[in-house]
Amino acid sequence: MATPKKPPVVKTGITGLDEILRGGLPASNFYILQGAPGSGKTTAALQFLLAGAQNGERCLYVSLSQTTAELKSIAVSHGWKLDGIRVEELSASDAVNGASDQSIFQTTELRLDETRKAVEQAIEDHKPTRLVYDSLLEIRLITGDSPRFRRELLGFKAFLAKHGVVALLLDTQTSGSSERNGEEVEGIAHGVIRFDKSLEEYGGVRRRIEVSKMRGVPVADGYHDMAIREGEGVIVYPRIIPGTASETVKPQLIKSGVTALDEMFGGGQESGTTTLVIGQSGTGKSTMSSLYATAALKRGESVALFLFEERLETFFRRSEGLGMDLRQFHKDGQLIIRDFNPNEISPGEFGKIAQEVVTREKSRVVVIDSFTGYLNSLPHREKAVRDIQSLLKYLARSGVLTMLIVAQHGLLGQNVGIDVDVSFLGDTVLLLRISEHEGKLRRSITVVKKRHGPHDLDVRELLIQSSGVSVVPYNPLPEL
Repeated sequence: MATPKKPPVVKTGITGLDEILRGGLPASNFYILQGAPGSGKTTAALQFLLAGAQNGERCLYVSLSQTTAELKSIAVSHGWKLDGIRVEELSASDAVNGASDQSIFQTTELRLDETRKAVEQAIEDHKPTRLVYDSLLEIRLITGDSPRFRRELLGFKAFLAKHGVVALLLDTQTSGSSERNGEEVEGIAHGVIRFDKSLEEYGGVRRRIEVSKMRGVPVADGYHDMAIREGEGVIVYPRIIPGTASETVKPQLIKSGVTALDEMFGGGQESGTTTLVIGQSGTGKSTMSSLYATAALKRGESVALFLFEERLETFFRRSEGLGMDLRQFHKDGQLIIRDFNPNEISPGEFGKIAQEVVTREKSRVVVIDSFTGYLNSLPHREKAVRDIQSLLKYLARSGVLTMLIVAQHGLLGQNVGIDVDVSFLGDTVLLLRISEHEGKLRRSITVVKKRHGPHDLDVRELLIQSSGVSVVPYNPLPEL
């Protein structure tokens, strides 16, 4: 029996959305794009039509709510031109101008009929393959009740199917209307895409997308982070699925360049694992990451470093103070460093950036410094932990050694903790501590956990000096 052919799809032109849709929108169908005002519907609709125009398709934007000048203004803000897109500007309230002599008062039925005729005539005249209808809110207001609105959608759906048009209908949701809107359109449309916009107590607006319905397509359901970027429009960041890692790499030992430290790990750390470097401020957490990064770079491997707290120049100067000159590796592109403002990036966007860097550069060591600073900027830290867990699994299956820098409270003492329990994320846990002895501070290092293979359980002293980093036996404090 022959395998049925996959139906043709239409690319949306929205970065990341086609990945969620497993290629694009099934052709010759009717789709609803829902969202509150300012959620990005119009921008996404223009991207949809621009993708068609670039492909040589006829594209039509029927607007009942926005003027041509407003649409051009949105396009200009992103550096786009509406060449190849026909804008048909209508007004549901004025659509009966041609029949206004028949009656002083325009009845609802007359307004609805004339609006429908104007839209259908525009489609007949321009014969588009892609259509944006903006918006259903105006039609809902004219119809006045759900049964009539539903009949209107069913009739319009049949008309579009007859003409082979892929249509994206924009539906503005107002407060408390999302449930009602969903009941009216989900049963009719081939697919429903929702844009979600929320303002947290601190930081910028958070935007998400959900494909709540798509007939015949096994979409990546649930919420995905998205953003609106100047010059790029709407960008979607699909959640990372660990199983999509391009390859499974045979584990190898990754050394630090400090023999005594490698011996604590039974010869070195394994690729394809995650190491949590936990400690208070000043214990040497970032120094540990620089140590492994330098060793990997000297072996000719690529390293990716994601900074959420330390400035780039501070990182370079601190490393140079320990004899680790990393500037040239960065200039040569072997060391990839991204310096983030944690208040301006969502978990989905960060995961996508990390995934692309590792895939493109074949990085063998990845450092996130610090994971604590990243978590502290997010309103829902527990969700961020789940997101980072998916990313860590992806990196592990790509054969990457990932080092997560996790800060503890306070400066001195051992009765300290972490805001969010992340210990389960690590295959290996490296604990760094600092204590006072005879007027001096002493750093200690311990391998608390190593999931794969043997490791040293001894507490050793960590020496961080201008000549470099060393690990020596720890002489305990004398008993009083």
